[in-house]
Amino acid sequence: MKDSHEPFVKACLLEAHRAFRKGEIPVGCVVVKEGRIIARAHNRTIALKDPTAHAEILAIRKALKKLGESFLYGCTLYVTLEPCAMCAYALVLARVDKVIFLAQDEKLGAVMSLYNLLDETAFNHRVRWEFLPVEEAGRLLRDFFKNLRHGKAGEG
Repeated sequence: MKDSHEPFVKACLLEAHRAFRKGEIPVGCVVVKEGRIIARAHNRTIALKDPTAHAEILAIRKALKKLGESFLYGCTLYVTLEPCAMCAYALVLARVDKVIFLAQDEKLGAVMSLYNLLDETAFNHRVRWEFLPVEEAGRLLRDFFKNLRHGKAGEG
């Protein structure tokens, strides 16, 4: 992993661990602007009883509020799992410059695995993307679903 990514990867993994401990799907996210984290979030779909409460959506909302802006120009979003279709398009709508994700989502990934939404030329904004594989992100997800199958969500 490139050293410049390390603090942001660690911060997003920390958020994923928080979700894991709460019995949420362990996805963590941070929004970075000018080398500083301006927002962080993890999945909260169960706690909020909101199917749209994905880490990316919550982090985007926090970042917009913090900046007092309508768009996230100049921001990079780090997330532990490849964004789904909802989150990928939210990145476009929010005008995020770049997304960096740490694990592929072969079933629902909308950046490179199942769909390639961020490469869609019809959209009015292009979000650059990078897959930066980090074993811990994938392992955390595998452990979560293994525990869920065995009735032990949130343990690990």
